[in-house]
Amino acid sequence: MYKILGIGNALVDVMTLIPDDTVLEKFSLPKGSMQLVDNVKSELVKKETEHFSRSLSSGGSAANTIHGLSMLGVTTEFIGSIGKDDLGDFFENDLKKAGILTILTRRDSSTGTAVALISKDSERTFATHLGAAVDLNAEDLNPIDFKGHNLLYLEGYLIYNKPLVDAACRFARNENMKIALDLASYNVVESKLTEFREIVEKYVDILFANEEEAKAYTGLEPEGALDAISKVCEVAVIKVGGEGSWIKRDSEIIKVGTVNVDLKDTTGAGDLYAAGFLYGYSMHKNLEVCGQYGSLLAGKVIEVLGAKMSESSWHEIKAAISEIG
Repeated sequence: MYKILGIGNALVDVMTLIPDDTVLEKFSLPKGSMQLVDNVKSELVKKETEHFSRSLSSGGSAANTIHGLSMLGVTTEFIGSIGKDDLGDFFENDLKKAGILTILTRRDSSTGTAVALISKDSERTFATHLGAAVDLNAEDLNPIDFKGHNLLYLEGYLIYNKPLVDAACRFARNENMKIALDLASYNVVESKLTEFREIVEKYVDILFANEEEAKAYTGLEPEGALDAISKVCEVAVIKVGGEGSWIKRDSEIIKVGTVNVDLKDTTGAGDLYAAGFLYGYSMHKNLEVCGQYGSLLAGKVIEVLGAKMSESSWHEIKAAISEIG
């Protein structure tokens, strides 16, 4: 089995159920998007929603994926940056409890938070203050930490620090690691399209995107986007919500459906899809099985609030994986 290294924004998710979209309108947060906000706006959003039902969990896109992989038994490691504060301790301990090896740089700035505002239709909108997470830089990376790993997983949100992404990909290539990237959010792709294309075409082996991100990247609808992306990557994966996902490698095209679930919150669905897919990939499964694992994990996580699942859910997932084969 592969050893997988993840790099991403180390955040604490503040999962918040909102009764309507008033707060989104008040703070100019486009529904379904991830918006970067400063500390002042982050605190205002938290104060405005403090009387709503909420919970905390370690978060950040790559950290969620690495957490899922670790829960499936994959040897994982995560590189990130956190504050010298209680939330930083919370983040680190949450990863360690899942068996993840951590390389976390402590900063004087506060640990980043992602306020996930979950609407009644289960759509989630993020007001993200990166805090200490954004202080991670290329100089923090040590080539030694890449040795012995087979795959590097990166979240697209890191594109705002392209030198960091470049350095990580170079170190990974020097160790003959595969490189997987999730495009993160359509608005991020729109704002950093040139940078994404440079990284993808130069380094990326496996690219994950939902249909909005794929359209922002290629200007095409899912099937056309799948074809375009597969020409520059070994494996292209496009998630199309309730219709499942499309996967392409060379001339091989796979359509994978979804599983029947009781939808509660879509937070983490893409992250856990990537975890399931990469688990299959690390076990040298065919693309269809990789996609089925991805759909299974994505389906299970949207039945709970947030991107973390209970031990019983993981037992069910492992049993289902055994049945899939």
